[in-house]
Order: sequence, then C-alpha cells, then structure tokens
Amino acid sequence: MPAKVKGPTDHVVVVGAGLAGLSAALRLAGAGRKVTVVERESVPGGRNGLLKKSGYSFDTGPSVLTMPDLISDALACVGEDIKDWLDLVPLKPLYRAFYHDGSQLDVHADTNQMQAEIAKSISSQEAEGYARYVDFVTKLYKYEMKDFIDRNIDSPLNLLTPNLARLIALGGFRKLAPKVNQFLKDPRTQKVYSFQAMYAGVSPQQALAIYAVIAYMDSVNGVFFPKGGMHAVPRALAGAAEKHGVTFKYSSTVTSIERKNGRATAVITDKGERIPCDVVVLNPDLPVAWRDLLGKQPRSVKRLKYSPSCATLLIGSSKTYDHLAHHNIHFGKSWAGVFDELIKKKTLMSDPSILVTVPSKDDPALAPAGKSSYYVLFPTPNLSADIDWEKIGPKYRDEMIKSLEDRGYTGFGDAIEVEQLTTPLDWKNQGMEQGAPFASAHTFFQTGPFRPKNLAKGFENIVFAGSGTQPGVGVPMVLISGRLAAERIVGPVK
Repeated sequence: MPAKVKGPTDHVVVVGAGLAGLSAALRLAGAGRKVTVVERESVPGGRNGLLKKSGYSFDTGPSVLTMPDLISDALACVGEDIKDWLDLVPLKPLYRAFYHDGSQLDVHADTNQMQAEIAKSISSQEAEGYARYVDFVTKLYKYEMKDFIDRNIDSPLNLLTPNLARLIALGGFRKLAPKVNQFLKDPRTQKVYSFQAMYAGVSPQQALAIYAVIAYMDSVNGVFFPKGGMHAVPRALAGAAEKHGVTFKYSSTVTSIERKNGRATAVITDKGERIPCDVVVLNPDLPVAWRDLLGKQPRSVKRLKYSPSCATLLIGSSKTYDHLAHHNIHFGKSWAGVFDELIKKKTLMSDPSILVTVPSKDDPALAPAGKSSYYVLFPTPNLSADIDWEKIGPKYRDEMIKSLEDRGYTGFGDAIEVEQLTTPLDWKNQGMEQGAPFASAHTFFQTGPFRPKNLAKGFENIVFAGSGTQPGVGVPMVLISGRLAAERIVGPVK
C-alpha cells in the first residue's frame, strides 16, 4: 500500500484552485472531509486562467483538452454528471497540420478516417504504418496507465510488475523519434505523431517512447472543446465542489504555513486570516511551493531541469481565415534543429513550429459578433537561457506576427483589435519556476518514481498536487495528480 499522511485528516486546506487542486478537493469532499480551497485569483483555474478584454474571452493556459473521462471521474466522486456541467464538442479534425512545402494533413481520432486521409495525402503504405502505430500506442497506454501513471509510486521497486516487462518488450524505453520512424516513414506523419513530446518538455529525439502515450491521449482518444472555452473546466469543477460543501476563499494568497513538530497546523493568508487544518494540499508549482511556503528546497528539487517555455499571443481580430481548423500546427522545415536550438543551445527558434488555436470557431460567443479570437503559441527556451525578455518581448511579438503572415495569415497584424503577449518572464511572475509552464522536463530521471514525490519529505501532513509532481505535465496528468494527492489522505478513492 502506498504511504499516507499521518494523523487526523478531518479538515483539509487546498492551496490553489488549479485543476489538480480542484480534482483533489472533489475527491476529498466525496470522501467526507471538510475542505477549504484558498486561491489568490478571483476565479478558479490556476494556469487554466481567463482573460476578458473588450468583449473577448481568452483562455490564458492550456488550449487542448483530451481524456474528458478524467473530469467525469472527478465529478462522479460527489455524484455529479459531466453532462450537467460541461458541453463538450468533439473536434473534427483534431488538428490541421500545415507543412513548409505547402501540403497539409487533417488529423482524425477515427482510425479508419485517418488511414483514408494518409492514403489519400501520402500513400497506402504510410496508412498501413499508421495502423500499426495506433496498435503500438494503444498497447502502450494500456500497459502504462495503470502501473505508471494512475497510481502513487513510493519507490522504483513499485514498478516491478508484469506491465513493466510488457513495456520493455514493446520498446517503450527506447527513444521516441526512432520508434515512431519504425512505423511512419514520411516526415509529415512523423512530426504530427511525435510533436506531443514537447508537452512533456523534451524533444522527440530525446524523449522515451513511452511518451507516445500522449499521442494516444489526443490523436486516438480524441480532442474536445468545452463550450465557453477551456476555463469552463475549472468553473465546472469548482461549481460542483462548492455545491457539495467545499469552501472557496478567492482573492486570498497563502503567505505561510504554520508548523509544529513536523506537522502543518494552519495556513496564514495575506489578509491575516489563520485557517487551522489537519492536512495541506499544495497546488502551486512544486519548487516554488517548497521555497516560498516550506522555507527551503530539497537538493533534489534544486537540481531539477526544466522544460522549454513558450511565448503566447492572445489576439482579438476583425479577420477570419476560412482555411483554418480549431487547432492548427504549422511545422517549419527544420525539425531536429529546432529542438537543438530550444533545448541545447537555448536560443529562439530560427524556423519555428507554431500552434494556432481559434476558440471562436466553435464558440462564437467568445468574441464580439463577426470577430475572431486566436491563441498563438511559439515554443521558446526557459529562463535558464540568456534572453532578456523585457527587451526582446516587443520585438519577438513583431516576429511572431510576421511569421504568421509568412505562413498564410494575410493582413494578420493590421486586423488586431486586442492582444496580450505572455513571455517566459511573465510565466515566472505567475509562479512558474524558470518561467516554464510545462514544469520540470520528463527526462528519464525526472519521470515516474524519479519525479518529485507528492508527499513533502520532512512533513507528516503536506501533499503536493500539480504538474511538478507525479505523474507529470498536461491536463490529464494534473487531474490524475489531484486524485493521487487525495489518495495520500483518504486511501483509494472509488
């Protein structure tokens, strides 16, 4: 049995209403605990934030939603049905990929439809390779989810299960790019089924093949869009939690944790409020929580290496482009070279690959009538790079606009009505170590049992949740991390 917190667990304070904190709060409430959530912003969501400007509503964080069953599972802990809280639209296509040679490829979750698309756009042999790749990632997901992702791991020895042998036999611990290339021979399909490694903070060349599981989560299981934007997800989770007795204290920042004999006894807020508790769940970025709230970072946390960061532009525009899907990926000609620039050389991409999401396409209410909203993401190095974002930021914004115009977004700059640029420096100011919204990178020794544990060493009753702890980065992973945090307090949650 995984270790649990010691002592009474009647009242739990959750610091931060991010997705992980909300997931934990729902499970704890369902298990009969008194739960108080303290959130510094005026709304729930954490990184999954909301910006309202001149009639536009923008999501400030994640834009891709996969594995909605994990949301259903959290809501079910208090007897709620996801259909009563969220209107989820399955996206078709999941992505539209654009390539430097002018070709494009629509990515579908339906494997027969995707095979037909690949056969038509590339070749029948490539379509057969894709079918074999789907079989590979589906097995990977099956063996990985239960033993490696969806459980608390106290020691590498916990991994010694029959599924570990199956993963090794499958080639899960080889490098991702060569593994993908065994099945897919065309650079276009290779890119579209391996770029997801970026979400884990590593290049496809460096990532382990087990990270192809992210390709399963979106490209096979499907991508969804919640009406009202991604921020509808934390609103739903918080609404259900509140309905079932969870107390929320918004616009309150926890400034310190009162401790006695290795136990947290209360949290103190910037308003001078003291909230006594039996257990604390910390949802801020793990290294920041250690430093700012627990007073010191363990050496293992100080040594962590971080994922690349990103610059995002939220754009309200008078212009609509008919050739776009909801999610659009524009791949540059350079591939391995781009990751070398980002991760090894720590420089800005000379030939960027870009994600452009158009939320107003599937929910026109997110923009004024006849207008469009765009979420533009350019990967960048994190703050360990020698880049002065205060100086570079405005110039880079201009480069981002030019890059979009070069890729077919004619007149994009002139049509902008509202904009917000977020750089790695802004992410840092929002509480993300090294300005890395994708947290510590999923290198081998920062993955699974080697990732920072969710029990705070040296404290009997402090638990972490979020992307900095197990199982890792991404909306599905942080929802799971909330459940794992709750299980450290109340045991397995049915």
